[in-house]
Amino acid sequence: MAKLKTKPGSKKSGRKIETGKALERSPSHLLHRALQLALDIYAEETGPDAVTQRQYAVLAAVAAHEGLTQTDLVRSTGIDRSTLADLVARMIGKTLLARQRSTADARANTVSLTEAGRAALEAAKPRVAAADARILKLLPTRKRDAFLGVLRDMGRVAEAMADADDSEPKQKKRKKAKPAKAAKPLKPAKISRPAKAAKPAKIAVKLAKTVAKPAKPAKLAAKLAKAPKSAKTAKAPATKTAKAKKPKKAALAPA
Repeated sequence: MAKLKTKPGSKKSGRKIETGKALERSPSHLLHRALQLALDIYAEETGPDAVTQRQYAVLAAVAAHEGLTQTDLVRSTGIDRSTLADLVARMIGKTLLARQRSTADARANTVSLTEAGRAALEAAKPRVAAADARILKLLPTRKRDAFLGVLRDMGRVAEAMADADDSEPKQKKRKKAKPAKAAKPLKPAKISRPAKAAKPAKIAVKLAKTVAKPAKPAKLAAKLAKAPKSAKTAKAPATKTAKAKKPKKAALAPA
């Protein structure tokens, strides 16, 4: 790896050198760089019409062990479960694989190569071998075996970790305890505002409604002046005076 040329006293270039040194000791970064290089070489050797590197891995695994379930393919290829399920579905759509119900487990499906899948695998084998040869030629001859050994060891560790996860019963898997939430600081008590003083006019209106209105003096005097019907005095009967009888005319005596 070429070293970066820096000017003396340049702080910005110094930061670049420190970052480069950190990445040179990062396994994840180095593996990612190596993977990108390997995929580029694979694409150049196989061409645009060939199967992808993951599709080739699935075809090779199924050809080695016919009747594998998707769980078995996850272990043998190292492809995660969700990605593998989508990949197998697309390969079945391209008639490269066929799916059948497992005779050992009715809940599982097995996959097998079709004639088209077997032909695609045989056509890709020499191209993949050429890509692998190009990758190994990038390393000195004395380091190639060690390089492959390290990759195989890491693959075994990944397979063992996948087996441990599958063997653990789901009901016994403990959920990671969530860290306790920090107590929220108490909010300061709100200062109560003083009650607004009622306006004098409103107070007078409220008091006037609660007190009974007094009767008007004129109406009260008129009611008192009227005597009840039962209290009216009876009229005294008028006494009839005896009329004096007029004296009868005296009869004239005969002459």
